This record gives sequence, structure tokens and C-alpha cells, in this order.
Amino acid sequence: QVQLVESGGGLVQPGGSLRVSCAASGSILSFNSMGWYRQSPGKERELVATITTGGITKYADSVKGRFTMSRDYYKRTVYLQMNSLKPEDTAVYYCNAGLVTRVGANDYWGQGTQVTVSS
Repeated sequence: QVQLVESGGGLVQPGGSLRVSCAASGSILSFNSMGWYRQSPGKERELVATITTGGITKYADSVKGRFTMSRDYYKRTVYLQMNSLKPEDTAVYYCNAGLVTRVGANDYWGQGTQVTVSS
């Protein structure tokens, strides 16, 4: 069974930093692109960052220059380093991955981790 498990969320003051992680487990044959999304109460889920198999990253305009997505291929883990956090970054952050397993290529989601930016 394939799972994506996020960790590292929490409460941080404005201007602070936080790193969230997403570890993939299970019978995974290969990875396609992976991404971080976030959702605030009353808002739609929005794309924050993506990383391709070649390591190319893209970011939403709202987080450019502040957030950095990276990947540890051997640990099957992706990270989102968040700096200069703002109250509007408060959301549940979800990991998304396109994975190839024995049953084919599918999209997977983690359960989410809460990030709260508040003084």
C-alpha cells in the first residue's frame, strides 16, 4: 500500500521558518513529479510548489523567494522549507505525488499537516 506522510507542521511567529516533509512508502516503481499544495478555511486548495524528476522546481508567485522545495531521492522524501512566513501562509499543507506502482500510474495525496503563522 502506497502512503504519503507529511510531518513538520506547527505554530510559528510571523517572519519565522518551518520545514515540512513528505515521505513516500510502499511498492513504488518510480516517481513522476511531486508537489506541495495548501488549503485555508473557506478557500480552494492551491498549488504551492512542484518538483520534477529532474529536480526542476516551480513556485506560486505568493511564495517565490521565501519557500524552497527539495527532494531526497533515496529517502523518498520531499521537503518544503518555508522562510519569512506570513499569517496568510496559514493553511493545511498537502503533499501530492504522481507515482507508478504495479497497478499503474496514479496520483496520491498525504493527509496534510497544519501550519499556523501567528503571534
